[in-house]
Amino acid sequence: MLKHYNIPIFIPEMACPHQCIFCDQRKISGQQDIPTIAEVKQKIENYLATIPLKNSHIEIGFFGGSFTGIPMKQQKEYLQAAAYYVINDRVKSIRISTRPDYIDKDILNLLKENHVETIELGAQSLDEEVLLRSGRGHGVNDIENAAELIKTKGFKLGLQMMIGLPYDTKEKALYTAKRIVELGADNTRIYPTLVIKGTVLEQQFVKNTYAPLSLVEAVQWSRDIYQYFEKHDVKVIRIGLHPSKELNSEHSLIAGPYHPSFKELVLTEIWKKHLFENINFKSNKSIIIYVPDKQINYAIGHQATNKNMLKNHFNSVVIKTDTKLNKRTFYVDYY
Repeated sequence: MLKHYNIPIFIPEMACPHQCIFCDQRKISGQQDIPTIAEVKQKIENYLATIPLKNSHIEIGFFGGSFTGIPMKQQKEYLQAAAYYVINDRVKSIRISTRPDYIDKDILNLLKENHVETIELGAQSLDEEVLLRSGRGHGVNDIENAAELIKTKGFKLGLQMMIGLPYDTKEKALYTAKRIVELGADNTRIYPTLVIKGTVLEQQFVKNTYAPLSLVEAVQWSRDIYQYFEKHDVKVIRIGLHPSKELNSEHSLIAGPYHPSFKELVLTEIWKKHLFENINFKSNKSIIIYVPDKQINYAIGHQATNKNMLKNHFNSVVIKTDTKLNKRTFYVDYY
């Protein structure tokens, strides 16, 4: 099986005509400066020096801004710098992230010519009111039209979503997940909304006109959304923002459900529900639970929360791996 590696190139806010009320990409990504072409090449080389080439799928990703909105000359330079590594079989593909209203046929032709394989759109929500209140500057139709163009041109489609935006509800978030599936997304990211210093959302938070989700709410929403995507074979490639020094109370984070192990919290919740629905609690015997190798940390739970809860019902609890198991299958020995 191929192991996936991503070489991230951040271009913070370079192309955005305005900032959404929640956004400051420099603080979210932890990167302040826009990279030069020489810096892009050096970063790629540095990453490649540490990645095993055998059985690897290596991808260069342009993140952090609206890539297809930057000046065409500079866009071509970035793409050509990355495409060099695809042409010379040093990386497999390129992915970019952009706004839905920065997609048209000419842009897609340029991306196709330069070996871009995946286009991620910051959809955030498929609810008109949420988009309007978040200052996105585009509507649902822009997301739908861009998604259709991208799929028609043969690209892989990523549709990112945010939960807990102004006027969002769990029902609206689940509807967004449903539409992401229906629009043919190959992959997605789930980001809880955070209140970042210097944003319009901070002003609303201070005035008590916006309240972020609690950590418990964000984990529960993400748990149900993740399972919905899993059921419909849409790969979730990230849950929660990547930890950076900016995302703590000493720097730029004002409020919101940030946790450096947010994904682990979500998958812990999924396993807790799974275990408690399928284990026989009528006996207080000792148990051994066998789970897939890649799932053992989530089955045990963040800070062993699932294992400790099970200890309230059994004399002893042991959780082991079984290499024959996959996905979220498990079995139990009672003794």
